[in-house]
Order: sequence, then structure tokens, then C-alpha cells
Amino acid sequence: MIQSNPPMEIAAKNELSRSLKGRHLTMISIGGIIGAGLFVSSSTAIIAAGPASFISYAITGILILLVMRMLGEMATALPNVRSFTEFARAGLGEGAGFVVGWLYWYFWVLVVPVEAIAGAKILQTWVPLSPLQIGLALMSVMTCVNLMSARSYAEFEFWFASIKVAAIIVFIVIAASFAFGWTSPHGSTFGNLIAYGGFTPHGWIAVLAAVPTVFFAMTGAEITTIAAAESAQPGRAIARLSTTVIWRILMFYVGSLFLIVAVIPWNTVRSGESPFTLALNTMHVPLAGVIMSGIILTAVLSCLNSAFYVSSRVLFVLAGRGDAPQSLVRLNARRVPVASVLIGATAGFLGILAATETPQVVFDFLVSSSGALIVFVYMIIVVAQISLRWRRERAGEPAPAIKMWLFPWLSFAAIAGMAAVLIAMAFTPGLQQDFKFSCITLIVAVVTYWVVRRVRQPRAAPYPAA
Repeated sequence: MIQSNPPMEIAAKNELSRSLKGRHLTMISIGGIIGAGLFVSSSTAIIAAGPASFISYAITGILILLVMRMLGEMATALPNVRSFTEFARAGLGEGAGFVVGWLYWYFWVLVVPVEAIAGAKILQTWVPLSPLQIGLALMSVMTCVNLMSARSYAEFEFWFASIKVAAIIVFIVIAASFAFGWTSPHGSTFGNLIAYGGFTPHGWIAVLAAVPTVFFAMTGAEITTIAAAESAQPGRAIARLSTTVIWRILMFYVGSLFLIVAVIPWNTVRSGESPFTLALNTMHVPLAGVIMSGIILTAVLSCLNSAFYVSSRVLFVLAGRGDAPQSLVRLNARRVPVASVLIGATAGFLGILAATETPQVVFDFLVSSSGALIVFVYMIIVVAQISLRWRRERAGEPAPAIKMWLFPWLSFAAIAGMAAVLIAMAFTPGLQQDFKFSCITLIVAVVTYWVVRRVRQPRAAPYPAA
């Protein structure tokens, strides 16, 4: 049974480490944005929207920018809140904190087996083992990394993210040279933007309809707010990184997608195949396929590493608030919540077995049941920001160093944008199952909270304003 606990006053012996440096948090922020979704899943957006697909990424980037700006405001106003999910509790109460925490944990704990299997499929071309064997090996390695220390996770993520960033910068330089005609044997290739059915071959509605698919590929920037809890100055770190995330999105996502559709005809892209590889082959880059496979593997391992870390820390925070078993609060000598890490590892191992040893429908259901959860979580966080801002203004408290732009209109616009993403999912055949099963997951989380609330003692108000 879930035990009650006073408001997040974890004893000193159960305080997380403060070993992460600025360089770690910067690369964790970047690594959270750049995943395999950019290198592979971008093919889906290009097919759906044509050359204008980079606008779908720009729209999504703006939505995520607004969310990150709101996180920056809340982090400076409430520096004692040490997790992305806990802003929901601070703004909307215990129920929102419970629901958002568990939904976010469930989302990331399912990412663990998904990325392990993706990594196994890539490695299978080089290693004569089954996906099950490779997947279990990857899980074992990442479990050990995350059991060592937060610093171990951060160092791995620093180098994984560095490789991804270097790869994208090199790609942008090569592609820009080709698109402008400096290295192309036939001159500038920007004509590809309009030569095959126009800039929007399926219309502007298709550009907007591609946003839901892009949205899930671009989530992860908020991981910084969780990792920052293990740095020396969490609030300052979150505030600083939340204001710079848009430039990385513009450069890495929008810039690279724009150059891809400028270098190659959009209608030559195939679903599930990396458009980056196709562009590199078009530009006659030697060993393009091998190079991109290595980069995609790095992105997959980075996401797997982060999913392990995030799921364990969110579970630790839930336990600290009394929303998970109290035993999960305990740390080892290296300040690692071992039990939380092992629970994530167990879920990952079971997920790999479900994907490889059971009917595909089992794993498909698990993945679908988390498909829209990140949108639900973001929307609740936005509502929490509005509530906290109005509460401070009514109390006459001074404004924080970082404020949401054009409040409350841009906050409302963010809610409207994410509501549009959910509506698009509900009416898009390929996403309807994800939407339906995710709604079921949300209902289960809400019902669970009401059941838990009836069996535990009332608790003091959550985080006071700083």
C-alpha cells in the first residue's frame, strides 16, 4: 500500500547528489531534443507534408518553446521544486501531481524497451545475435551505467549528445554547400522545394496534420528540469536552458529538414528510411549508410540512457511525495535510487520480452497506451503555470526573473495548440488508436488517485511560493 509522507522533506541521507555540471545539463537538454525521431521518423513528416514539412517542425518547436519558457518562469519562482512533474502539484494540487507524475513515468518507462529494441535491430546487422539477446545486453549495460551514479549517466549522455550535435552540424554544412551549388555538379538544388507538386503538394492542411507526428519526435527538452535537481543550482540551470532551447530546435530540426528537402526531391523519401541517409547518398558522401547507422544507434542509446534516468528519478520524486512506496526513496552510497532504477530495468526487460516473445499486439498496445500522454502532461503543466502566475499576482508577489511572454495569451495559445494536436490525433487514422488507448491510461491514473486518496491521510499543502 502507498504510504503517506510529509511534503517532500526528504532527509539529508536521501538527498540526491549535486554532481552534475553545466556542460552535462547543456548536453542533456540538447540530447533530450535530438533523438532517432529526427534521423528516421522525419521521413513520415516529409511524405505527409512535402517540402513544407520543416514548417511542421517550426510550429512544433514554437509549442515546445512556450512550454519551456513556462518551466523557466516556474523554476525561478519556485526554486524548491526539483522536478518537471512537480510543477503540476505546486500549481494544481496533489491530484495533478499524482496523475502527471505517474503518466510521465509510464511514458518514459515504455521508451526503455522501445529504444532497446530499436538499438538491437541496428546492431543485428553487425552482430550475429537475435534482437532479444542484443536488447537484453543493451538493457544490462544501461542498468549498470545508471546504478553507478548520476555523474555516470551524465557523462554518457554528454558524449552521446556531443556525437549527435557534431553529426548534425557536419550534415548542415555539407548539405548547405550542396544546396547552394558549391559542391553540386548541377548548381543550386533549391528548385526541389517547388519542382515536384509545389511547396505544399498536399495542401496546408497536411502541414498542420503532420504536427502530431512531429510533436512526439521533439519532446524531451524537459528532461533538463529533472537532471537539474542533481546540480548545484537547479533553478538557475532550468531558467538558463529553457530560454535557449528554441535556437537548438531551429538549427537542428528546422535547419536540417529544410536542407534535406532542398537537396533531394521530397517524393523520393520512403517511410521508415532515414532521409539523412538518402541526402548523403545523393551528395555522394562515402559510406553514408554506415555513418548514419552509427549516428542513429548513438541517438537510440542516448534516448535509452535518458529514459532509464528519467523514469528512476520521477519514481523517486513520487515516493518522496508519498505517491509511491516509501522504500523507493532510499539511496545507496553514491546517491542513486537503486530500487527505482531496478524497477525501470525490470519494466524494460519485460517490455523486450513482450516485443520479441509474445504476439505483436501486446507490445503495440503498450506503446499505443502512452502515445498521447506527453501531450496530456504538457497541457496540465501549462494550466499549472497559469494558476501559479495568477496566484502570485493576486498575492502581490514580485515577478520572477524569467516571465512567460504575453501572459496569459501565449499560455492559452499553447493550450489551444496542444488541444489541436489531440484533436488531430483523434481524427487521423494512423493515430486514433494511440489517442484512444492513451485516454484510457489517463482515466486509469485519475481513478487510481481517487482510490489512493481515500486510503491515506490528508497532507499539508504542496510547495509554498518562494
